[in-house]
Amino acid sequence: MKQPFTKILLLAIAAFSMFSNSATSQRLAALDNYRIPLKVKSANIGKIIMPEAGHEISHQWKFKIINDTADIFRINSKGELSLKRGKSLNPGGPFRYSLTISTKRKGGGSESKILEFELVKDEFLNNIVVAHRGAWRESSAPQNSIKALENAINIGCSWSEFDLWMSADGVPICNHDPSVKGYMVEDTDASVLTSLELSPGERLPTVEEYIKKAMSQNKTGLVVEIKPSGKSPERTLELTDKVVHLVHSLKAQAWVTYISFSYESLLRVMELDPTAKTAYLGSNKTVEEISRSGMWGIDFNISLFKKDPLLAERANKLGLTVNVWTVNSEEDLKLMMDMGVDYITTNEPELLFRLIERL
Repeated sequence: MKQPFTKILLLAIAAFSMFSNSATSQRLAALDNYRIPLKVKSANIGKIIMPEAGHEISHQWKFKIINDTADIFRINSKGELSLKRGKSLNPGGPFRYSLTISTKRKGGGSESKILEFELVKDEFLNNIVVAHRGAWRESSAPQNSIKALENAINIGCSWSEFDLWMSADGVPICNHDPSVKGYMVEDTDASVLTSLELSPGERLPTVEEYIKKAMSQNKTGLVVEIKPSGKSPERTLELTDKVVHLVHSLKAQAWVTYISFSYESLLRVMELDPTAKTAYLGSNKTVEEISRSGMWGIDFNISLFKKDPLLAERANKLGLTVNVWTVNSEEDLKLMMDMGVDYITTNEPELLFRLIERL
């Protein structure tokens, strides 16, 4: 992340105070980092952010680890989590660590909470390649399919992007277009949608299935694109709530970042989880506005970078991560690499890897 977390959190809280807040009661306890550094003794990992309104955060709570099957973690009075003294993790082997923490409000209050997190060895790849809807074109896999995700993982993409809508009965479903095989996603129940065969052996997946597949490894992260509802802004926020809560219930935070053309959706993501990484896809906000919101980055169309060759540099100076979509030709891929963007979303991840190898 480009900006220091404390700065982002304060910016996000300020933005939330100006945003219509119907989900405050749903705000979730979170860590500001879920990835464990490797080969670092007594490594600092992250800090717990409690689900409080306004500026009430971790300093008002006491913390105690009550379940650590690996017996490698410790937590201090500020809610800062780290490895025990002298402990370090090496690459390879098991990579997921479950942790349960009890919390109690300071000052004699009786309020307490049980928090469950999953921490992951940080062996995630650090290249610029984001597979758009998975790696599908060269393999002829269906877009947004489990197979396309597996391909993105196998070829070594740092991230794999996918799109989601909400079915008529409220289930988040993976698909790019508002319709699939003649069915409008928002008007069709999940049982019908998930029975649709995209190709032999590949059916339309739910978002839960997609995320669980990504959680079977710790090399490639997920870029979750929340599609604005064609029915109402309220339905977009309902989908946003469902997805963020799903990520937390699966304990998948280490794998996930969020993007959307709905600015309000991303504000809601940060309202529910101020530690979540979000990036805006639209073109109606300046990098200054996005930086003030506390978002992680921009995810702009290539046309904006061609129009303003200094866009990536300006965004980086503001502490924003820079992604560009959807870049497919060799000429444009080289141009974006020369501009120094952090990530390139492409339908041609294999081509981008070949270009990287040549440079």
